[in-house]
Amino acid sequence: MHLPRLNFTILCLMALLLRLGMLIYGEWQDAHMQVKYTDIDYKVFSDAARFVIQGESPYKRATYRYTPLLAFLLTPNIYIHKSFGKFLFVFADIVVGVLIYRILRLRGLQDQKAVNYSAIWLLNPVVSNISTRGNAESLLGAAVLLTLYLVLVKKIIAASILYGISVHLKVYPIIYAISLLVLLDDEDYRGLRRKGKEKELDRDSLKYWTGKVVRFVNPTRIKFGLISGGVFFLLNGIMYYLYSQEFLNETYLYHVTRKDHRHNFSLWFYYIYLTFDISKSSIMALLAFLPQISIVTLLGIVFGNDIFFACFVQTFAFVIYNKVCTSQYFMWYICLFPLIIQSSTIKFFYKGLFMLFAWIGGQALWLYQAYNLEFLGENTFFNIWLASIVFFMANVWILTEFVQNHVYEKCFDLGKIRKIWEVEEEDMSNGQSSNNGL
Repeated sequence: MHLPRLNFTILCLMALLLRLGMLIYGEWQDAHMQVKYTDIDYKVFSDAARFVIQGESPYKRATYRYTPLLAFLLTPNIYIHKSFGKFLFVFADIVVGVLIYRILRLRGLQDQKAVNYSAIWLLNPVVSNISTRGNAESLLGAAVLLTLYLVLVKKIIAASILYGISVHLKVYPIIYAISLLVLLDDEDYRGLRRKGKEKELDRDSLKYWTGKVVRFVNPTRIKFGLISGGVFFLLNGIMYYLYSQEFLNETYLYHVTRKDHRHNFSLWFYYIYLTFDISKSSIMALLAFLPQISIVTLLGIVFGNDIFFACFVQTFAFVIYNKVCTSQYFMWYICLFPLIIQSSTIKFFYKGLFMLFAWIGGQALWLYQAYNLEFLGENTFFNIWLASIVFFMANVWILTEFVQNHVYEKCFDLGKIRKIWEVEEEDMSNGQSSNNGL
C-alpha cells in the first residue's frame, strides 16, 4: 500500500493555513483570556515602531534590545494593522520552507523526500506557534538560509550583502563566518586546480604551510569579507548616527553581559541568579563565551566544506553553551535540521526517537520547575538549575550523536555542486527495476 504523494505547493498551502488558523485563534485568546497568546516581545516591537514613527528613538521602549531596523520594518503595525508583523513572520516561515526544499533539490535529493523534509519545518507546530505569537526569529532564519542558498548558486555579491544584513539584525550569524570562509576555496568552490608540485610538498615543511596561508586569501574570500563587513559596518554607522551610543549599548553590548535569571534553559542559570546584583559577575559573563566560541570555531573549521552541517552543529553548540537560552533560540537550528537528515546514519527507530524524547523531556523537566516558580510562587531556583544541567547534558549527547553519525559530504567539487544524493536515488531506482524484472 502506497501513501499519497504530497505536492510541495500543497504543503506550502497547508503550512499557510495552519499559521492563519493559529493567528485567528491567537486574536480570540488575546481578547477573551487572561493569559495572552501574543508574545510580550511583539508588543515591545510595536511600541518601538510607534516611537520611530513619532521621530523618537525605539529605545525609549524599555526592554527593546534589537536593531532599529526591526522597528522600521514593523512600522506598518501602527499605520496598517497591529498584526502586520505576525503576517511578515509567517511569510518568512514559508520562505524558509521553500529554501529548504530548493537546497535539498539542488543537492540531488529526490522530490518526495525533499517535500517530506521541508514538512519538518513547515508543519512544525512549535515553529508555527513561535512565529504567530509575534517572534521575529523566522525572519532571521530566512535571511541565513537565503545567504547559504545564494552561496550555493554562486551569487557571492548578493550572499555577502545579505550576510552583512543578517549579522546586523542579530549578531549570532557571525559564527558562520569561519565555515563560509573555509567553503570558499579555489579548488572546490571556484574549480581552480592546483599545481601537482604544490600537492606533493612535505606537510611538515614551512613552504607547504606558507602556500596554504597564501592560497587561503583568495579573491572570493576577500570579496565576501569586504562586502559583508562593509554592509554590516555601514548599517551600524547609520544606526549609530541616528541613535548614538544607545544603539550600541542596547543592540550589542547588552547581550555580552546580559543576565537573565528567569525563562532561561542555560547551564549558567543558577550562577546568574546568585550573582545577579554583583557587578563583577560581568567578567564571568565574558568568560562564559570562551568554551562556546572555541567549540563553535572548531566545528566551523572541521566541517566548513559541508556547509549546511557545519552551520547546524555550530548553531546547536552555540545555543546549548550560551549563557542565555530560550525556546526561541531553538528556531536558529531547527531551520537547518532538515538539510542534514539525509546525511545522517541515525535511524529514527529507535535512537532518533530517543534523542527526540531526551530533547523534549529535558525541556519538560525545566518547564515544570519554572511553572512552580512563576505560577505557584515556590522557591525552585535550585531545582531549575538541576533541570538545566539535565537539559544541557542531553543536548551535548545529542550533538555528539549528530557528529559521530554524520556522513561528511563536501558541497562542491571542482567548482560544481555535488549532487550527493542523486546517486543514491539512481541506485534505488535501478534496484527496484531489477526486482520488477524478476
